[in-house]
Amino acid sequence: RTIGDRIGEAKASGNLGNTLKILGQFDEAVVCCQRHLDISQEQGDKVGEARALYNIGNVYHAKGKHLSWNMAQDPGCLPQEVKETLQKASEYYERNLSLVKELGDRAAQGRAYGNLGNTQYLLGNFSEAIAFHKERLAIAKEFGDKAAERRAYSNLGNAHIFLGRFDISAEYYKKTLQLARQLKDQAVEAQACYSLGNTYTLLQEYERAIEYHLKHLVIAQELGDR
Repeated sequence: RTIGDRIGEAKASGNLGNTLKILGQFDEAVVCCQRHLDISQEQGDKVGEARALYNIGNVYHAKGKHLSWNMAQDPGCLPQEVKETLQKASEYYERNLSLVKELGDRAAQGRAYGNLGNTQYLLGNFSEAIAFHKERLAIAKEFGDKAAERRAYSNLGNAHIFLGRFDISAEYYKKTLQLARQLKDQAVEAQACYSLGNTYTLLQEYERAIEYHLKHLVIAQELGDR
């Protein structure tokens, strides 16, 4: 501020916002991220503007998750305050998405689609969540980003469960499992086995359910995860 560096002030405000978000001080975080947005727009800095929109989305997303953690509920069954917070997150992600499309930034589009999928899932809009996660998946494949691909499969599996399409969920969870093994991530592998066990229970294929739950158990024991 002293040297009148507006872009520098914008970036510093954004960093402050992200730090306050991690500290759980969501309202203060929004103020800082909003300053980042305002200055970026004033300076015609499109990249900064996109980043600020994404960061504000993240603050509302984190706040929504934080508020809903205190209430163990299924996605969609949310108190009004949580719903409004997640809808705000979604709006900012949408604005970010249209701007990064304009900028031709595919990687940023992937991140926006993933977060839109997650917010729509929490809001109980499962069909919308699926559409966003499919976009996320396509971009992850484009970039050969196996970790993002794995997350997309997992999220697609979760959303299909709530639409009662258990057979489709099982296929997505199997792809999650395959990638978890490729990535040598045992905790995620265990989680995928757990999801498959539950899905086969819903499909009333109990032998297969037992098989996957046993795999989950073995990995949990190996990892010493009580």
